[in-house]
Amino acid sequence: LQVLGFEVDTVNSVQFSNHTGYAHWKGQVLNSDELHELYEGLKLNKVNRYDYVLTGYTRDTSFLAMVVDIVQELKQQNSNLVYVCDPVMGDKWNGEGSMYVPKDLLPVYRDKVVPVADIITPNQFEAELLTGRKIYTEKDALEVMDMLHAMGPETVVITSSDLQAPLGNDYLIALGSHRKTKADGTRITQRIRVESPKVDAVFVGTGDLFAAMLLAWTHKHPNNLKVACEKTVSAMQHVLQRTIKSAKVQAGEGNKPNSAQLELRMVQSKKDIENPEIIVKATVL
Repeated sequence: LQVLGFEVDTVNSVQFSNHTGYAHWKGQVLNSDELHELYEGLKLNKVNRYDYVLTGYTRDTSFLAMVVDIVQELKQQNSNLVYVCDPVMGDKWNGEGSMYVPKDLLPVYRDKVVPVADIITPNQFEAELLTGRKIYTEKDALEVMDMLHAMGPETVVITSSDLQAPLGNDYLIALGSHRKTKADGTRITQRIRVESPKVDAVFVGTGDLFAAMLLAWTHKHPNNLKVACEKTVSAMQHVLQRTIKSAKVQAGEGNKPNSAQLELRMVQSKKDIENPEIIVKATVL
């Protein structure tokens, strides 16, 4: 976000030695009191006027509830504030979904967070959790996105899914839906599908990168979800291809790269993040 010209105040929801894809991690989980204290400091200095709030990985329900309170307060000050929420809860491995945060976060996301969010970026499993509905076909996915719109957000992007891609099994499908209500009360919905080449490795942090770049590109292209998603997904591809190439070199011929070798090559991809060459096109549905 900083590379793309945004001034960012960062609050760590967790302070860990490393990401949780490693075998071990140590550190602290911020609770709601600690978050509130940091926010109070910003408020006392009157530097708590924001255009965007972005949230991702959280492990504590009270922290998440406090986020909602803060977002609501910030929206009272600036009615144009956009809250981008990546509802990080879990994912599917070999077709089976499982949560990697405490299960009691689900009702907080569903009942409190999503209703105040403007843009949400769940993966397929998280979209299913939030709506209580399974996705088997693209039609299901579009209906689930409509259910999510009905909960509050104007923009819903299902960042990854196990749906069959028209381009074949080597591609991963993401779906986006942007619903706008015009001044006369009529609704227009723009829907897109993005197919990007699969990369054979497990990366950690791709969802965070996706949400941050989607925030930036929807800011720069507010009425064009297609272009915003093309730039986001293309930049992701550049980062992942660079990462896997570098990881394979480090691991050596025939060896599987480890967590450290698969750390996203963010710094090395600075130019691609700033100005991604569009290598993935979106289809308007």
